[in-house]
Amino acid sequence: MIACLDSSVAVRLAFGVADRLREWRKVKRIVVSALVEVECFRVLDQERLRHGLSDGKIAAISENIRALIDRAEVVELGAAVLERAKQPFPTQLATLDALHVSTALLWKQWREPTLVFATHDHQQGAGARAVGLQVIGV
Repeated sequence: MIACLDSSVAVRLAFGVADRLREWRKVKRIVVSALVEVECFRVLDQERLRHGLSDGKIAAISENIRALIDRAEVVELGAAVLERAKQPFPTQLATLDALHVSTALLWKQWREPTLVFATHDHQQGAGARAVGLQVIGV
């Protein structure tokens, strides 16, 4: 399986959360927006401040984030992704969600028609389905 992960999936994987993506073992290739790394590190910093994570825990999660990004094909926020994200969607999507869905949609059109979109966000999943993406994780 080739999956485009949004940040909700990447964060759960990096943090080792028990209820992470059920289909994870089937994923052989990963595609992510360049946003994923930034969002993962922002969540890590928020969790550090909220819960006083130890230096060891911060280091381990940081390594997990970097390992996931190193394994992934990272799609930069180029003109095509930004242009698609500006266009109307059939459902309500927040700005970053539109960027993630646009990344997956364009990757699927340009490179891999079997790509699936992985998210734990129900609204984002509905938006992805509405533009024709197969969605897992919700």
